[in-house]
Amino acid sequence: MGERVTNWAGNVVFGARRLHRPTSVDQVRELVAGGGRVRVLGSGHSFNRMADTDGDLISLAGLPRVVEISPDRASVKVDGGIRYGELAARLHAEGLALHNTASLPHISVAGAVATATHGSGMRNGNLATAVSAIELIRGDGEPVALRRGEPGFAGAVVGLGALGAVTSLTLDVVPGFELRQYVYDDLPRAEVEAHLLDMLGDGYSVSLFTDWSGPDVNHAWLKRREPMNGPWFGARPADGPRHPVPGRPATNSTEQGGVPGPWHVRLPHFRMEFTPSSGEELQSEYHVARADGLAALDAVASMRERVASVLQVCEVRTIAADELWLSPNYLRDSVALHFTWIADTEAVLPVVAELERRLAPLAARPHWGKIFTTDPDTLRTLFPRLDEFAALVRRFDPSGTFRNAWLDAILPGI
Repeated sequence: MGERVTNWAGNVVFGARRLHRPTSVDQVRELVAGGGRVRVLGSGHSFNRMADTDGDLISLAGLPRVVEISPDRASVKVDGGIRYGELAARLHAEGLALHNTASLPHISVAGAVATATHGSGMRNGNLATAVSAIELIRGDGEPVALRRGEPGFAGAVVGLGALGAVTSLTLDVVPGFELRQYVYDDLPRAEVEAHLLDMLGDGYSVSLFTDWSGPDVNHAWLKRREPMNGPWFGARPADGPRHPVPGRPATNSTEQGGVPGPWHVRLPHFRMEFTPSSGEELQSEYHVARADGLAALDAVASMRERVASVLQVCEVRTIAADELWLSPNYLRDSVALHFTWIADTEAVLPVVAELERRLAPLAARPHWGKIFTTDPDTLRTLFPRLDEFAALVRRFDPSGTFRNAWLDAILPGI
């Protein structure tokens, strides 16, 4: 390939023959139709080989920026290479907002949607739920457009890059709004056991952070419209800004202390103008039914020392149910447990496998862009529309232009 291309974390070195950076949709079509396998590379914030290929990689970051607000100001059409931080600034300038963001504004919109990446909030669906239309280049190089409500749309949105190269998305938008961000330290485990769902519902977006070194939660991050004062479920207001990972400097964290600010500089945990970390980490994430959130925490607690030995931090969030076939939140209000591990694959993988065994009775669905070891048969029980998705893949890409070893492992035989 001539250049060493890795994912953001550096744990995957892509094996592609070439990396293309097209500057137009027509060039994307030519690359896809040219023969051979291709995969589309987003911002690289996945931790497995989802984007890898033995063919060619295509980056859409060089496409012309498209931010077209609809006449009724209810939606925005964007190009396939735009990042959330770029889009958010443009929307804010127009007095508009997205319903939610992930913790990082640095990730690409198309990549986040394709993997059902999410923020938090009892009434907030994952980022893919904002999509009302999608345009992609299918396996033969021809463009396809799908709109919400049309056959196959609910299968195509969280598409894992398997259906084609996404060249544009149309997203629902809402009027701009302000939030305040508060951080609380040392949340007692007893309070979590008694009030977990009350905690997760006490704000527009709420995250709990723990390093599992002890029974208590290190930090609670609340993003709220309303001001608040005093203790919170036994936790103390932080005496200064915090980083999600205990002990790290908070320079690149978004502003805290209850200072009002626009949605796009409060919902993410990290500032767009800073690199959030060195990338020296691995990540896994599992979604369980919201009612099973405490049981999931108990499952992790049952192997606390082993988890803590390879963990940087664990984040607990909640996401509303949706109807997208491959969403971890498909037809299920969810609690998600996100694990940021140390950058040691050999040490982390056995812990991930054991964690999955402990969470298995709760039908824990993995995040597609993270590290997981779940086998294909189990994935079919966890994602009941997976076979229908496989049929959609055959329809859009019968020659296997966008297939790779990662897809072959989770969708064998198609």
